[in-house]
Amino acid sequence: MAVLAWVMMGLAVWHFSIFLPDRFAGGIVGAFLAAVAGAVIFGLLVSGIDIPSRDDVDVVTALEGIPGSVIGMGVAWAVGVARESREPSSA
Repeated sequence: MAVLAWVMMGLAVWHFSIFLPDRFAGGIVGAFLAAVAGAVIFGLLVSGIDIPSRDDVDVVTALEGIPGSVIGMGVAWAVGVARESREPSSA
């Protein structure tokens, strides 16, 4: 259940990427994958590389996915901007 909570929180945070210019590596799909992967990885790290059982899941477990999804989307954004700056401009 904890992984489901982290994935859903990553998905929820990903929805806010529409307010940013699309400079993510892989576009909007890359931002989605980065948010979900970041939420799950961060959640696993916070829980000590152990998936909490169903009885140990609460609201705090879901909130653990927020920093990871933001970090994941930040990495995807940085990679996308770096790729964009290396490409020659067509103007």
